[in-house]
Amino acid sequence: MENISEYLKELCTEARSAQALLAQSSDTKRNEALEAIAVSIVKRADDIINANKLDLEAAESAGLSKAMCDRLMLDLARIEKLAASVRKLKALPDPLGKSEGWTRPNGLMIERVSVPLGNVAVIYEARPNVTVDVAAICLKSGNAAILRGGKEAYNTNIALEEVIKSALESSGLPGALVSLVHDTSREGSNILMRLNGYIDVLIPRGGKGLISAVVENASVPVIETGAGNCHIYVDEFADIQKALDIVINAKVSRPSVCNAAEKLIVHKNIADEFLPIAAKALCDNNVELRGDERVRGIIKANPALDDDLTREYNDYIISIYVVDSLDCAIAHINAYSTGHSEAIVTENAENAQAFLDRINSAAVYHNASTRFTDGEEFGFGAEIGISTQKLHARGPFALEGLTTIKYRIRGNGQIR
Repeated sequence: MENISEYLKELCTEARSAQALLAQSSDTKRNEALEAIAVSIVKRADDIINANKLDLEAAESAGLSKAMCDRLMLDLARIEKLAASVRKLKALPDPLGKSEGWTRPNGLMIERVSVPLGNVAVIYEARPNVTVDVAAICLKSGNAAILRGGKEAYNTNIALEEVIKSALESSGLPGALVSLVHDTSREGSNILMRLNGYIDVLIPRGGKGLISAVVENASVPVIETGAGNCHIYVDEFADIQKALDIVINAKVSRPSVCNAAEKLIVHKNIADEFLPIAAKALCDNNVELRGDERVRGIIKANPALDDDLTREYNDYIISIYVVDSLDCAIAHINAYSTGHSEAIVTENAENAQAFLDRINSAAVYHNASTRFTDGEEFGFGAEIGISTQKLHARGPFALEGLTTIKYRIRGNGQIR
């Protein structure tokens, strides 16, 4: 593209005009559009899968890992699951127009009401399902979606954009409500991050590198999501089988996602019993083990380096550490976590409560897998991502996170 800046400004301007119409629409109208999208992505599944095959072939040729290719892949089952997710979102209450009011002693009637954010831009990596999730959640909440996906999913995202725009137009809404940025250059991404006045909020969804780049370079408001250096702590009072099941699920079920476990912390009093069992199960699932010196004294593992403490692998790799106490486990996790999701496995209620209270992350679990940190699993429907910051939204970032408030004040000539 010769002039990326003008292209992006035009795209955002069209989105702004379309969003103004959407913000005044009824929940029924928005739900009709969501149903049209759900029907269309299944009806056009062959077109989407064929486009996805082009991206998968390119990814394999480029040497992307098995886990990253899994993130990229869309088959019929995943497309049907996407459609089901859109319908679950459709069934949720309208997030707009929620209000509360009060009257001041001077007679002013003040009403606080929920309204859309406006133009929501999302920069994300090789996960084309995000294209549908973000489009749907923005529409339900009255926002326009400006989507900048990764080059790895370029063909798939273009196919999905075309399907979504057609569905919107068939339901009587402007196709400009959902726009894919067709430029995937770094220059275009940097320009998008600085389009003050055109974008109301920018949300990075991806790995630590992407999120850091957006936070450091953006001049528009940013909500951080995604990076998941998630920990599981196996306490000295853990049930061995329960701990094993949770660790295997959290690491192996889908290692490429942000709620997968990347680190395993084990109390010294249970390490000799638990680690050999866990190591065998993890190795049987092709997981590379990295461990500190104490771990390597019990099981065979590659050395865990300083870099491993903070890394989000998104792969079949886990780092393991032995600690002396619950306090040490909590201190370790709070020092190195990205603030996403952490879990304790224990039958000791006091230890569990201490962990739940003192861990400084968005989602903290007792005797459950970190893989449940998800908008749909929490009953919120589709999500933009998992917010790891504390302002505006935290945890599964769903419908309410895409609204803000305004005040409507009614008077009868009051002056101050």
